Amino acid sequence: MIVQNLSNIAFDELLNCFFNAFENYYVKMPTDRDYYKERWKAAKVDFNYSYGMFDKGKLVGFIIHAIDKREGTLTAFNTGTGVLPEYRGKRIIHSIYKYAIKDLEQNGIMKIKLEVITGNTIAIRTYKAIGFEICKNFKCFHGAILPKILEQVKIKEIESNDVRWEELPNQELYSWDNQKESLLNGIYNYFQVLNTNNEPESFFIIKPDSGYLAQLDLLNTKGTDSWERLFSAIKQISTTIKINNVDDRLKEKINQLMSIGLDNKINQYEMELKIKRG
Repeated sequence: MIVQNLSNIAFDELLNCFFNAFENYYVKMPTDRDYYKERWKAAKVDFNYSYGMFDKGKLVGFIIHAIDKREGTLTAFNTGTGVLPEYRGKRIIHSIYKYAIKDLEQNGIMKIKLEVITGNTIAIRTYKAIGFEICKNFKCFHGAILPKILEQVKIKEIESNDVRWEELPNQELYSWDNQKESLLNGIYNYFQVLNTNNEPESFFIIKPDSGYLAQLDLLNTKGTDSWERLFSAIKQISTTIKINNVDDRLKEKINQLMSIGLDNKINQYEMELKIKRG
């Protein structure tokens, strides 16, 4: 078996391996091929720096990396790792990373990040053995919003280039797929919730067709009433929502999400490996 980058692999071949590797996973993975094209494009996946294990030309394991400069550091983000069931137990991920780390370092990449479900103890043990450390704790939510829609809540849709990112709170606590760089490369709708003076008091970024909320927060206001207006505004766009990777340091936001009846059954760690240079 040999490790190679994925620059020459057909998209359908990679997806077929991906689906087989994630069969019977902790969460049901989407099967729409266009979903992965859009998601990987937004994340800035680069198949020149993504890697696979091949057995006589057959792809049996993979690590898919997005590459971008985040927080001032050129970073590889592992947006998908998998091994076919019949090839597990052969330390394939160790072997791919041994190859990948050397190649990434030679190309100026300083850090590797990934996300892993907290209950996936085998994967966590593997990543720790490779040298990854836990750096963030995330909670994931989904469900129908319970509060009634407040008729007085006013919302305003804005263009992405009108967003003042420097004024939005807690940007450093979002995960890779929910950070500005990924959102601007994806397909999202941007909304402000206005107060009685027609001034923005909160905001949210959403995919209305799926109810996926990438970001939401209060701006220059506090209190349960402001959160209630925000959730009422979101409910006008989508009654059922999904929110991945809320940093567990955001206690107020988490409490408010729980208060509107969302389920929190899946949690994740963000792990990182700083590549030593020289």
